[in-house]
Amino acid sequence: MKKAPFILFFLSLCLLWSCSGKHQATPYDFNIPQGYPKPIEPSDNLTTVEGVKLGRKLFYDKRLSRDNTQSCGSCHQQEHGFSDPARFSKGIKGQEGHRQSMTLINLAYNPYQRFFWDGRAESLEQQAFEPVRNPIEMDNTWPEVVKRIRADKEYLNLFDEAFGTRKIDSTLVTKALAQFMRTLISFDSRFDKYVRGELNLTPSEFNGYNLIQSQVKGDCFHCHNAEDKLFTGMRLLNNGLDPESQWTDMGYYNVTKNPADKAKFKTPTLRNIMVSGPYMHDGRFNTVKDVIEQHYFFGGNMSSTIDPNMEYVNQGLDLSATDIQDIITFLHTLTDDSFLTDPEFSDPN
Repeated sequence: MKKAPFILFFLSLCLLWSCSGKHQATPYDFNIPQGYPKPIEPSDNLTTVEGVKLGRKLFYDKRLSRDNTQSCGSCHQQEHGFSDPARFSKGIKGQEGHRQSMTLINLAYNPYQRFFWDGRAESLEQQAFEPVRNPIEMDNTWPEVVKRIRADKEYLNLFDEAFGTRKIDSTLVTKALAQFMRTLISFDSRFDKYVRGELNLTPSEFNGYNLIQSQVKGDCFHCHNAEDKLFTGMRLLNNGLDPESQWTDMGYYNVTKNPADKAKFKTPTLRNIMVSGPYMHDGRFNTVKDVIEQHYFFGGNMSSTIDPNMEYVNQGLDLSATDIQDIITFLHTLTDDSFLTDPEFSDPN
């Protein structure tokens, strides 16, 4: 009789173990090359194989939009570094936004947890939340999105596999989307192969690399540092695009209401830069050559919030035509064809 309580206790533990293990998702292996940084993951949304599979399907599902015409992938196209070749993406009913579609490259490395050009989202999950209810982008409501997803038996199974529940809500949808976006990591370009000792850069490529790292020449490294392999500091900065009298989009100021943040925008990565144009938050430059010759070559415009690292503002850079071409030649080495064509990132629907 004394054994009965022990047996009951043991059976209860077994039941708990079996229940807790029933929906145990598989940790996702990011497979990061040696010497490269590790992704940053929130403790309440660790990346799993099942979560990524679900997020990928959601990313390309047009049912997230009110009229079933727009998915996340509509404005974030894989072959363009998950950006849009149009200056302004067209959302529902062909409406245009007012900012260029940002790339979704290496978002898992953002230490500041500020997303969108103006930094208004404080997490990747929040970034995934907003487009659904944006009247220009998807113009839907989350209750309607959840209703549509719940009506799909395949989704019920996928949510069960990823999160151990069929009780779908907007929180789980955005968590799955964020998990997929965290896997969009680009570290297999020609430059990366050079870093790994698999090939040598040409003299033009190597000179271009040295130029962007030089404070007296290209002076790109303050905002697009190559040392951590990310080619972006991910900070919100004013790079002197316009004189203060011509500011129309106040960027980060619209979020903080701090005058010191006027005209500040998130620094994009240089990775896959040659396929992700047009450039700047408003897509004003069609080519990288335009960016260099029409903006940085002249140093930018002085203003009250200009980044202090813009040392050549109103002065210009000492770059020859050959220097500019070498910089462009180097930037081509940051194109990661395997990333741009990886079937694991493509539309599964």
